[in-house]
Amino acid sequence: MTGAGAWDLPPLRDGHPADESLLERRARAAGSLGEGDAPKEAVIGGVRCLLIEPATGAAQGDILYLHGGGYRLGSPVAYVVYAQGIADQAGRRIILPFYPLAPDNPFPAALHSIVAVYRALEDRQSAVIAGDSAGGGLTAALCILAAQAGERPAGAILVSPMLDLTAQSESLDRNAARDPLFSKAAVLDSAQLYLQGHTPDDPLVSALQADPADFPPMLILTGSAEVLLDEALAFATKLALGDRRVTLHVASGMGHVWPLMAPGSPDAVDAVAAIAAFVQALKPAVSRASM
Repeated sequence: MTGAGAWDLPPLRDGHPADESLLERRARAAGSLGEGDAPKEAVIGGVRCLLIEPATGAAQGDILYLHGGGYRLGSPVAYVVYAQGIADQAGRRIILPFYPLAPDNPFPAALHSIVAVYRALEDRQSAVIAGDSAGGGLTAALCILAAQAGERPAGAILVSPMLDLTAQSESLDRNAARDPLFSKAAVLDSAQLYLQGHTPDDPLVSALQADPADFPPMLILTGSAEVLLDEALAFATKLALGDRRVTLHVASGMGHVWPLMAPGSPDAVDAVAAIAAFVQALKPAVSRASM
């Protein structure tokens, strides 16, 4: 990296088309919107985004939320109801970008897109970056780049994050039978399609390798039954030992991305409440309505 004020992103690379099986999985996972519940849309930094506003009151800043899907699946459309709950409790606008997916767009294409969105925000210093699964990995990568460019967000939230594409954590095997949504094989498949020869030790794809100093105040949410548990715990420990402010929320018996997958359950309600409390404890932003 080239120091404060510079956004030194790795160059874009050519990928290869997704096969029919992956295209079918994308279509099933994309979600759909009814005519009456379509959220607002905007192009921010050249990237199409869905915008979720609090149901009541003016939004007190932004949360840039990055969807999961192992870098090769997923869509903001599937996140609208979940994001609305966060927006209502946290009092912030949620921005859900449609970032490019692998293998068509390998590392660092998604990172280029979310950096463009982040840099186009009106008040980056009060913004919160959040994401689940691969979106959690992208959140960590964005935090690293923002810190090194001198444009840190106010905080970051990682939900069931992918933080180690070397797939070394013991919980990948230990919790294999307990986590119905994700697996070690899925991590390895995601890594192969996303990295396409790029080293998995790069902190921009495996945040466990990163310098703790690069991260803002952070909330990490993980389920005790998920395969990615150990890397979330290791990352929280690394941040704490590096004197970073970190809050760890472990949901007993929960699997991968339970706040999204089990909406309305007591554990999902607790997770959204923890997210809202974390955001509200950060330095408040200026209401966009007063700008």
